Amino acid sequence: MFGIGMPEMILILAVALIVIGPKKLPDLAKSLGRAFGEFKKATSDLKESLDIDTDFSGVTKTFDDVTDDIKSSVDDSTYPTETDKTDADPAADEKTDELKTESEPKESQAEDKAGDIEENKEDERG
Repeated sequence: MFGIGMPEMILILAVALIVIGPKKLPDLAKSLGRAFGEFKKATSDLKESLDIDTDFSGVTKTFDDVTDDIKSSVDDSTYPTETDKTDADPAADEKTDELKTESEPKESQAEDKAGDIEENKEDERG
């Protein structure tokens, strides 16, 4: 213990007895004992809180990993995003628009022809 042997301890106690006095020495020993007890308790509490912090950091790391996995799976999903729409080829967009506009009149023309055929059948009957 700090390199202090029995002769050194006896010398320290003798000096303390002379300097402090026999009446106050027991009170000093009690207060030193309490101080060492409080110090030991404080260090054990600190050690315990550090252990808890490391446990919580492991849990926090696990949650961070799960969050990153979820974000990456959502980012890799097949759903188109606004950037996908803006990154598309403008020429392809124009062709799609042309096809849409071409198909609409064809449908209305087909309906008109069907209506004409029905009118012709009715004229032939009556």
